[in-house]
Amino acid sequence: MILLRHAQSHFNVHFAKTREDPGIVDPALTDEGLLQAEAAAQALSHMPVRRIRCSPYTRTLQTASILAERLSLPIDIDCLIRARAFFTCDIGTPRSELEVRFPKVDFSALEEKWWPEPEETEEELMERCNSFKRGMAASGDWQDWLVVTHWGFIRGLTGEGVGNATHMRFDPRV
Repeated sequence: MILLRHAQSHFNVHFAKTREDPGIVDPALTDEGLLQAEAAAQALSHMPVRRIRCSPYTRTLQTASILAERLSLPIDIDCLIRARAFFTCDIGTPRSELEVRFPKVDFSALEEKWWPEPEETEEELMERCNSFKRGMAASGDWQDWLVVTHWGFIRGLTGEGVGNATHMRFDPRV
């Protein structure tokens, strides 16, 4: 499968400058982030992707929507691959609002308030990562998936931190 970190969000810009939580709830992509998502779509357009799985945060949905348009694929929402609940940006948007903002995406399996509170521990994050890894390894089609997710989730799966709109191959059987 291919793991892709979402493109640059407004939180990323402010946090990179100050190393402090700027208090932005479920931030959108910046103009640079939109360009990064377009570039990622171009780079991935030649890869054998048949399905897109996406975290339900705005920044991942915006990134995945650009990819879905380019690749002519639907987006599957998966709360398991969400961000680690740690910063204000990890407070999500209610399902009913996401349905209005992203009408091409099926949110029917998502609860109205789907993000966790309070802060998620590293151990809880690793449990989610391992659950995802086991589930994907057991599926017969994991090689065809593009997973649009977050820095912490990718780090939990691979041990590596990646930049915005960076993709990497991942074998969940290893």
